[in-house]
Amino acid sequence: MRQVGSVRQLFFGRDDAENDLTDGLLSGTVFRPNYAYREVLSGRKSLIIGRKGSGKSAICRRLAAADGHPGACLVITPDDAAGEEIRRFELQGVTADTAKSLIWRYVFAVHAARHLTLHARAAHGRRPPPAVRALRTFLRTNDESDDARLYDRLRRGARGLQSANLSLKAFGVETALGVNGASEGARASRQLEVLEDGVADAFAALGCADTHPPLLYLVDQLEQVWTVDADSHALVTGLLLAAKHVTDRYGRAVRTALFIRADIYDTLNFSDGDKFHSDEIRITWTHEGLRDVALARARASLGAELTADQLWGQLFPPSVRGEPTAEYLFGRALPRPRDTIQFLNACRSVADERGGPVITEEDVLAATERFSRWKLQDLAKEYLVNHPFLRTLFAMFENSGYFVTREMIETRFEVRREALHQDFPAYTSSLTPAGVIDVLYEAGFLGVWRGDGVVYSGGIQAPPGPGEDEFHVHPCFRPALNSLSAERVAAGHQGVLLRSDVDGACQRLRRLLNRVPLPSPAHVETLGEILSIETEALRRRTENRAATSAQLGVVAGRFETLAEELATGGHGDHAVTRRLLSEARALTRTSGGAIGSGQGSNSGG
Repeated sequence: MRQVGSVRQLFFGRDDAENDLTDGLLSGTVFRPNYAYREVLSGRKSLIIGRKGSGKSAICRRLAAADGHPGACLVITPDDAAGEEIRRFELQGVTADTAKSLIWRYVFAVHAARHLTLHARAAHGRRPPPAVRALRTFLRTNDESDDARLYDRLRRGARGLQSANLSLKAFGVETALGVNGASEGARASRQLEVLEDGVADAFAALGCADTHPPLLYLVDQLEQVWTVDADSHALVTGLLLAAKHVTDRYGRAVRTALFIRADIYDTLNFSDGDKFHSDEIRITWTHEGLRDVALARARASLGAELTADQLWGQLFPPSVRGEPTAEYLFGRALPRPRDTIQFLNACRSVADERGGPVITEEDVLAATERFSRWKLQDLAKEYLVNHPFLRTLFAMFENSGYFVTREMIETRFEVRREALHQDFPAYTSSLTPAGVIDVLYEAGFLGVWRGDGVVYSGGIQAPPGPGEDEFHVHPCFRPALNSLSAERVAAGHQGVLLRSDVDGACQRLRRLLNRVPLPSPAHVETLGEILSIETEALRRRTENRAATSAQLGVVAGRFETLAEELATGGHGDHAVTRRLLSEARALTRTSGGAIGSGQGSNSGG
């Protein structure tokens, strides 16, 4: 078989769009124009929502490239200084959202004015009409003619709007606006109306809406200026209001595209929020789409027309632990390009460090451990602003089976409730068992068993409901947590829910007994029975006798009997009693029996 390339040449790109663009892997031949990109390019959508690493900035950068949006583009990426300037901006007489929208409108108007003064000479090739000359005069008299940083423009705009001292003589307004006791907000709004009228007149005089594609504002990386406070909330809602205003005010001459992280957008709560649904699009990725990304990037790095079979059968091993390699890889990463790039590069790095010409199954397995540790740390960092307690919750799932029930989560949480509330007093309303499940599901850490499979969050799925009580830790995070003690069992011809085995159940029960002991002699008797079950499982494993469905049913019955005895002894509400019933139900489901039956479990073995 012809060698298609060396692992040393193979490269899947950088982690962020800015560096990826520099390295050439966001060029037109490599960038995959997904549905979200096409919708924004067409102008049908203007509010692009996605998780960190989902490709928002890649879409933004491609739109701004020479072969992206066919018209003029302006990329706005606020830094800390600009964000602080917006957060501080207030106007007496209007709400915080309205005040922030006014300063954003000023930024958009000034950028449009500068664009028009340059565009008139370059594109229309004649003496500019009076409306354009008025904009040039406004920019000059208000010190806005230079190519200033966003912070400087915001600072000048804030000063002019708050003191109502913008020079508007270029538009025929000779005196200051807003005398007769008008509020700061009313004066600022009137000044902006004059400026925006001037911009709209210039667009109309040049016929821009009819002669060429619109000016496109691209606003990205708002997470750089986001904190959990009212001013940050107003900063983003003000931007949304301003973007809708300018597209309405300037008609087809201007469009906006705002790229906002899902965890930020989903926290927004303002009265006009329902007016943006038609503008929204959430970035989602399928395994097929990510495979396409991987193949395009591999081809670009090798400079060869690589086929999918060559990538996944020669450069990568055909399978990993009996699973097709692509399915193995994409099933163990969150569905977003950044995770795909990092996982594939990790596989390549392990192989290159070893000095191998191709990636072996052992390389992929080693990379899986490395990648899992990265992603567990990255998940905590991704939600650090909105959910700073997330890292602490991971301990609830360490060294145990990756299948958990609601009862198990409740029990584990109760052990940590007091410490969590002490460490994160501002988040006690979220730090409940139900709140923890919602947060872990939202972050993609937990999936919920729904219908005939496990569903992970992805933008359109509903959060777990009260009757949904079975969850899986995402495969991405299991190696880092040492949460690997479940097996795939078969029902007919389909793989079904992965369950905790007998060993895992016994280990969890013993740990719970150590943390929350029962009164004697119930404690000693319960521990003795659990150790007996564990010893029997070890003996069967030593004899190479796999646990059959019937044997799992026997263990489930013994757990139920223990729970009944504890309840009879007055310990029905104890955490160990509840856990025994929970583990019994899990094993019963694994064995294919009726949930909670407890009958007929003494046959077989």
